[in-house]
Order: sequence, then C-alpha cells, then structure tokens
Amino acid sequence: MKKTDDILLKRLLLSVGILLFIRMGTFLPIPGINHGHLAFYIQQHPLTKNLVSTFSGNDTFVIGLFTLNIFPYINASIMVQLITGLIPSISKLQKEGGGEGRRAITRLTRLITLGWALIQSSSIAFYLKRALFDWSPLLAFEIVLWLTTGAMIVLWLSEVITEYGLGNGASLLIYTNIISSLPNLGKKLISENTNNLTTLSTISIGLLFFIAIAGIITLQESARIVPLISSKQLGQSQSFVSSAKSNNYIPLRFNQAGVMPIILTTAILVLPNYIINLGVFPLLTLPIFLKSSKIIYWISYFALILIFSSFYSTIVLNPKDISQELQKMAVSIPGVRPGLATTFYLKQVMKRVTFFGAIILAILATLPNIIEGILNVSSFNGLGTTSLLILVGVVLDISREMKSIILSNIYNEKFD
Repeated sequence: MKKTDDILLKRLLLSVGILLFIRMGTFLPIPGINHGHLAFYIQQHPLTKNLVSTFSGNDTFVIGLFTLNIFPYINASIMVQLITGLIPSISKLQKEGGGEGRRAITRLTRLITLGWALIQSSSIAFYLKRALFDWSPLLAFEIVLWLTTGAMIVLWLSEVITEYGLGNGASLLIYTNIISSLPNLGKKLISENTNNLTTLSTISIGLLFFIAIAGIITLQESARIVPLISSKQLGQSQSFVSSAKSNNYIPLRFNQAGVMPIILTTAILVLPNYIINLGVFPLLTLPIFLKSSKIIYWISYFALILIFSSFYSTIVLNPKDISQELQKMAVSIPGVRPGLATTFYLKQVMKRVTFFGAIILAILATLPNIIEGILNVSSFNGLGTTSLLILVGVVLDISREMKSIILSNIYNEKFD
C-alpha cells in the first residue's frame, strides 16, 4: 500500500503544481499593455465592465500570459466532436484507425486549438484598440503572439496532467476556474440580496443546491444495462449463461451528451440579446413579450435542451455502429436477432434513456432560475448547472481514477 500511496501523492503533487503555475501565469501581465488605461476604459463603459465581471468574477482584468487558458482547446474539442459525427471518413479513422487514428485526431485537435487561439487573441488585440492610447499594429502582433503562445503552453501542460498526473488536465483547469470564482460569487450574492435573504430562504437555497448536486450525481452515474451473450456461451450450461449475462453488458448512460446541450442552448438564447447590446444592429429590438416574460424563456430553455440532448446523443453513440461491432465479435443481445433487429432495439432503448436523461438535465438546468424567481434572489447565473455538472463530474472522475490506480497496484503486488 505504501507504493500505491507514493504513486498517488506524486501524481497529486504534479497536478497541483501545474495548476498553480497556470494560475499564476494568468496574472502575469503581457509586456507593452498599459493596464491603467485598460482599467479606466473598463470603468467608463458599462457593457465592457459587465463582460469583464462575468469573465473574471470582479471588475478588474489583467491581460496575462495564460488569459486564454484552456478555452481554445475546449472550443476545438467541441468542433472535432461535431466534425467526427458529421464526416464519415474522420469517424471511420477514429473508430478503425487504432493508435494511429487517435494520434491523427489529436493532431487535428491541436491544429484547431492553434486556430482558435489565433482568432481569440486577435479579437482581444483589436478590441484593445479602443481602450489603449498607445495601441499600434506592432503591439497587436505582440499581444496575439503572447496569448497564442500561452494558450499552447496551457494545452501542453494539460496533456502532461492527463498523462502523468491525477485527473483530466482540461477538466481540472475548468474546475479550477470555477472554484476560483466562487468567493466573488458569494460576496456578490450577499451584497445584492442583503434585504431578501432570510434564514428560511438561506435554508431553502442550501436544500435546493443539495437536491441539484444529488440529481447531477445520479444523472452522471445512472445507466441502462443492456445484457450481452457471445455465441460460445450459448452452448454452455444455463447457470454459466446466467452468470455471463450479468458480467457482459452495454451501459447506456442517461447523460451521454454531458454539458453540451446546456452550452448550445445558452449560446442560442443569449446571442440575440448580446448582439443588440453591442449595438451592431441598432434598429433590431426584441418583442416585448420576450423581454418581459421569464416563463417563455424558461420554456424555450427547457425545450432546446431536450432537442440538443437527443441530437448530440446520436453523435456520441450510434446504434448502427454498436450493432455492427457486436456482430463482428459474434456477440448478441439475449432475445434479439443480430443485425437490423439489434439496431432497432438499441435505437428504441436509447430514445427512452436519452429522453428521460434530457428531462432530468432540463429540470436541473432551470433550477437556478427557479431559485431566483421563487426566493427573489439574484446572481445565481455565475453558478449554473453547467458549472455544477463540471464540478461534480471532475470529482467523480478523479475518484474513479484513484480507485483504478489502487486496484491495479494491488493486482501487480499480488502477482509480482
């Protein structure tokens, strides 16, 4: 056990050390930027101030080496997932290419990450033209170079965590960003709701968040078990077949899509209002009933999550591909014929599982809005269901990885 403890401690220290290094690099200012001019501009422009407050958790903002953090990689990963689901050749490369196919997908993800880093750093560089008095094309080039380099360093460090540390590097970086914003969120919640918060409402908020976390854990861990049996096992005794059924199965998770439906729904519902606030289309206005009615917004939010959950689940898991793989391995579902019958059966099961999981996800996603409406409090947008899903998911992943390391070391010590 001492060897296992040493391995876990080394992995933990490596992950924590890299996370602290990236966190410090976020506040290491890029040379050439006058942050005094930037702070003055932020205070004078409410829209920029709100954007910075949402992004950094307070009204101060430093353009640091690691300001882009892991976000270019997250955008690139989402794009690669969509490309893989929509382009058959890339999907085939991922499924049948083996190690070489995985390396090709990794290279594609890195290239798209570089592209996103260039786009995002260029957007920041040219947006700063209105905030900095000494802005020049040379300064813009330097900003793009520094930010893009920082983003690629963060990507490399996240892969080091995934390979040699404890947990998934990208998920841990998002987890760290969310955790770091919680103190400011708590202060904002208390300052804006001093008159509204009572003992009863505080207890109610705590209870609702406990229900939300319990619901997220249940949603993340729940799965519909589809039993499997091989052609060799069909010739064995009935007792052996019964035990084989319990040991071989396909777990169809209730939340195959993860947080993607919430991200896509939020992007669609926020985009019109964001464009209007930017003043790109001054004559464009939202209908009065859309501005005034929160119920319509909640219904739209609920419906879009259901739609995107169904769509994204078909990209993540294709019943036809599963059926073909089972047929190649001479494995079948008891009572279901191989081929088209298996594909149809898996489609029907996945529809029910996805629909049930999407309803739970939609209820959990609208819970912060319900809390704000019923208890008349605000500032819950900073800690929505997406953040809770990520926080809970990362903790569950780390606990599973720790169990796997402990069990593998016990096994190795037993047979060494």
